[in-house]
Amino acid sequence: MEELSGKVAVVTGAASGIGLAMTKAFIGEGMKVAMADIEAGALATAVAGLPDGAEVLTVVADVSDQSQVEGLRDAAVDRFGTVHVVCNNAGVSAGGPIWLADQAEWDWVLGVNLFGVVNGVRAFTPLLIEQGEGHIVNTASMAGLVSAPFMGLYNVSKHGVVTLSETLLSDLQLAGAEGVGVSVLCPGWVNTRIHEAGRNRPATMSDSDEVQTMDASMQEFIAGVIAAGLDPNDVAAMVVHAIKTDRFYILTHPDWMHFVSARTDRIVEGENPILASLPSGPGDDLALDAG
Repeated sequence: MEELSGKVAVVTGAASGIGLAMTKAFIGEGMKVAMADIEAGALATAVAGLPDGAEVLTVVADVSDQSQVEGLRDAAVDRFGTVHVVCNNAGVSAGGPIWLADQAEWDWVLGVNLFGVVNGVRAFTPLLIEQGEGHIVNTASMAGLVSAPFMGLYNVSKHGVVTLSETLLSDLQLAGAEGVGVSVLCPGWVNTRIHEAGRNRPATMSDSDEVQTMDASMQEFIAGVIAAGLDPNDVAAMVVHAIKTDRFYILTHPDWMHFVSARTDRIVEGENPILASLPSGPGDDLALDAG
């Protein structure tokens, strides 16, 4: 889709971070945007900060609920006539040893991060195929290409998004849907509020359901590297470029790619995973299982 002006985008997780940055980038391209988020107040605040004249629709939606994602699609079509770009971007995070996560924690993280994307793909892909034009952007993570310790739930969800996206592209090609493109966004550290995702934990989850095994120093470290991360607007610009050039993998941190190749090499050689490191900032490292 080389020309985006006048087209319609849907963005989930649009009230902050990468989602809000993508919304602004699409508006800058002359697009109309349906902004979806689970936080009504944050969504209203985000809209208030958009440029004058921006044509947007806001929808409060929980992407883990298929019916609400279908409602988002219907609302966007009712308002704008159709949809061309779909960004399945909403995400949450959780940390701690993987064996300590209970069923409620798994349901929450996979429900948003993985099934939120599944629901978006199911709701919007038939529409894009029918009109013969469109592009789907699924937000995964570098955690979908490597496996950092103490991030098991998040890693599982994001690996799922990567393979879902790769398979979706193959399925579309086999179906002859050449006008529908797919991208998977795999960012490294980006300055967002993903580490504060607990604010949106379902009300049915008690405090005892939360994995809280990382000590204060580790939590402070994570907050620090995220705060020093890439500007979300830079990521959004990469997304726009990928849509226009039909690029599948959107990799925001090229200096991290050797961790991906190291993991692949170990798989090919039949070697066990090993602890490696990802940069947490200039000259710093974060322990990571790159194998």
